[in-house]
Amino acid sequence: MTSSDKSSPIDELRAQYEELAELSGSLAHEIKNPLSVIHMNIDLLSEDLADWHSPESRRPLERAKIIRDQCVRMQGLLRDFLRYARLRDIDLVSGSLNDQLETVLNAYSAEAAQREIEIVRFLDNDLPSIALHSDSLQAALMNLVKNALEATDRGGQILVRTYTTNSGVAMDLIDTGRGIDGNTIMHMFEPFYTTKEGGSGLGLPTARKIIEAHSGRMSVESDVGQGTKFTLEFPALRRII
Repeated sequence: MTSSDKSSPIDELRAQYEELAELSGSLAHEIKNPLSVIHMNIDLLSEDLADWHSPESRRPLERAKIIRDQCVRMQGLLRDFLRYARLRDIDLVSGSLNDQLETVLNAYSAEAAQREIEIVRFLDNDLPSIALHSDSLQAALMNLVKNALEATDRGGQILVRTYTTNSGVAMDLIDTGRGIDGNTIMHMFEPFYTTKEGGSGLGLPTARKIIEAHSGRMSVESDVGQGTKFTLEFPALRRII
């Protein structure tokens, strides 16, 4: 074997990671099927117990609800894990970051209005195009906007702005919410780390992975009690004159 045929330690590590990711994804997918069967049957059992109309059925009905709730939680966890594990190379096309943001913000406008949270938009109309995958980029943006809404109290504000940079385009998502402490910022992009009850801990890691798949980067600044700012940066596509 020549030296050119030998795999470098980095190549070997990458191959091992790919194999592990594929195995983990396959295992999670296999778990989904029996979990769906359990969920369906516990729903049927709950319906049977509800028809008894007796005090004796109350305790098993409560236990059935606990099982159903945990099934829902596990199904959500598996969904998030599969999205995280299988996100590798994606096909990118020329598109507008503003358009992706408008779609996401419009999707949350009703919830924001109901909670009396103002969404302020400062989107640069002359923003250059970027290479993007619409579905995955919107999923990342939705995660960030959803988190901002959850962190912001009634009467608060979320500001979204886009602008050009020396190397491309960027967007800021700024909320007036509760803020994030330093320890959480250090770990928030680690898979399965979460401070939310019932959270999967995969939302932000998946969002960052999506941004990196777009050759972009994500950063965060926060002050407890003052709010949080997420900044996303992307390389711009060259304009053809």
